Amino acid sequence: MEAVLSAAVALLDEAGAPALTLRALAARLGTGVGSIYWYVSGKDDLLDRAVEHVLGGVLATVEKQSGSGDPIEDLRVMAITLFDAVVDRPWLGAHFMQNIDVEGNALRLYEELGEKTLRLDLTPRQRFHAVTAIVGVVVANAADMGQEPPQEVVDGLVGREEFLGRYAATWRTLDAGTYPFLHDIVDEFDGHDDKEQFLSGLELTLAGLRLQAGAAPGRLPSGA
Repeated sequence: MEAVLSAAVALLDEAGAPALTLRALAARLGTGVGSIYWYVSGKDDLLDRAVEHVLGGVLATVEKQSGSGDPIEDLRVMAITLFDAVVDRPWLGAHFMQNIDVEGNALRLYEELGEKTLRLDLTPRQRFHAVTAIVGVVVANAADMGQEPPQEVVDGLVGREEFLGRYAATWRTLDAGTYPFLHDIVDEFDGHDDKEQFLSGLELTLAGLRLQAGAAPGRLPSGA
């Protein structure tokens, strides 16, 4: 089963979910399609198991991370760990939270995030919204960064900075009275770092959570 899942993940990493077929997997393993059915019931089952396999590695990394004493800092560390896993595998972002209706690694990761909010002075609704917001920031940014680059960038005809620079050049020609925001941020957009952009969004989310919980950095709220 380990060999089957490793091969399935390799196919997903190479070309995404559409490339994961039982026929393609059998060819990768040098066996017949019939033998794959000893392990999975079909493509959907195979994809679910591949997601579970990858998330198992993420969960193992998360469980090794030592707590800082500050639950929001611990949330930051876990969010970055999840982000790094999803950004390397764009197909994972689309399926990351699909299987939290059954016991497994996806549900366990969701629980790990939620347990950190139990150390904060929040209502159940606030905890639910907090975890939802963090997962949203992680998955949305990772999926955006993991998109296939434009063909001219893939072909090496232009670099990333030159490609983004085209947008920046257009924005600079716009009327500043009509587009004051674009004129204000165009220099920041031009050549920006995607990981830094994610970290800033995460920081805004966590800063809001800290204010809501009334938790000072490095200190648990009273009664926690």
